[in-house]
This record gives sequence, structure tokens and C-alpha cells, in this order.
Amino acid sequence: MALLPGLTALGAALVAGAFAVFSLMVLPALAALPPGAGVAAMQSVNRTALRPAFLTLLFGTAALCLVTGARELAGDGRAAVLAGAAAYLVGVVGVTVAGNVPLNDALARQDAGSATAGERWPGWVRRWTAWNTVRALAGTAAATLLAVGATG
Repeated sequence: MALLPGLTALGAALVAGAFAVFSLMVLPALAALPPGAGVAAMQSVNRTALRPAFLTLLFGTAALCLVTGARELAGDGRAAVLAGAAAYLVGVVGVTVAGNVPLNDALARQDAGSATAGERWPGWVRRWTAWNTVRALAGTAAATLLAVGATG
């Protein structure tokens, strides 16, 4: 297995797993709480996600995708590696920036105890989970393509 695409695949798989856990377990659990408690819990999760460990994994993998893609374009140009890097950059990073971050920012402005936050919470959960599931699937596709390309 080629080292750089293999490491990039590992990063994509770890990110995809984190997102999958959120869509499959964490958000359904938070949605089952009273709205104010769910809002407060997700606000705390979002603050925690901004720590270096997760940001390094998320954006470090994006940097690896850029380096891996550039090396492929300059060398063998393996289609699977290029497609995997693109899937991560568009489907994970692009969706994060365009979909989930704006929703997180809107949630951060809510007073968890307000009636407005409670009314908006179910819709927010549906939208955030939908975008997050796209990220999980894109990360899984990216990891698979990068791993396949790394062995080819």
C-alpha cells in the first residue's frame, strides 16, 4: 500500500466514523431530550468539536488530500486516489463549511431555554443530521477510494 494515500484513507475513515456515530446515535439521543436540554447539549458538543484534536483530524486529512491529489496529478494519476481526495474535499470539507457550520452558528446564537430554540430544535436536528450523513457517506467513499488506489 502506498503510504500517503493509505494515511489519507485512514484519516478519512476516522472522520467518517465520527460523523456516522453522530448521525446514528448522538443526534437521535439528543433529539429525544427535552428541546432545551438537547440544544444545550449540542451547543456543548459544538464547542468541544472546535478543539485541536478534532480540527487536526478533519482539516489535516483535507491537507493530506490536497498533497495526495497533487502528487497523483504529477505522477501516476490513479483515478481512485484522485476521486477519493475529491470526495473528501467536496463531500466532507465542503459540506462542513456550507452546511453544518452555518447550522452550528445559528444554534450557538440560541438561548437553550427559550421557546424559540425549542420550536426550532426538531427542524435543526433534521437538517444537521441530513448534512452530517452526507459527510459520513462521503468520508466513507473517500476512504474506500483512497485505500483502493493506494493498493493499485
